[in-house]
Amino acid sequence: MREMDVVGVRVEMPSNQPIVLLREVTGERYLPIWIGAVEATAIAFAQQGVTPPRPLTHDLMRDVLEATGQRLDEVRIVDMRDGVFFAQLVFDGGAEVGARPSDSIALALRTGSRIVCAEAVLDEAGLAVPAEQEDEVERFREFLDHVSPDDFEAH
Repeated sequence: MREMDVVGVRVEMPSNQPIVLLREVTGERYLPIWIGAVEATAIAFAQQGVTPPRPLTHDLMRDVLEATGQRLDEVRIVDMRDGVFFAQLVFDGGAEVGARPSDSIALALRTGSRIVCAEAVLDEAGLAVPAEQEDEVERFREFLDHVSPDDFEAH
């Protein structure tokens, strides 16, 4: 398993499909995962520190964990089959629950939990970005600094 950071979310053109971009903490591979608009908004809210007037689903999940004394230890992106990613939520008591990576990432950002990815998934779907191409990634980060969660709402 390789630890990952969430670079951010954006809308991929021309398909108008949101993606979340993860990056190896120690390495040069990126992992793009196509996600739904609702999950993109949830991830963007968490990254930007936006607190909605009423809790969203991922906020509710965080609050339930806190109220029951549970802790989400880590999110694992464990598999990819037919272009679909699969994740596991791993709790402090050892329980594991299957989940979509987008929901898992949104929850991890709210709980401060570690995100890891199986080496086999990175080998299959990861994109190596050599240092000389980092300027493209920097442009993506600049985009993220100016994007609003409202940009991901369905039209």
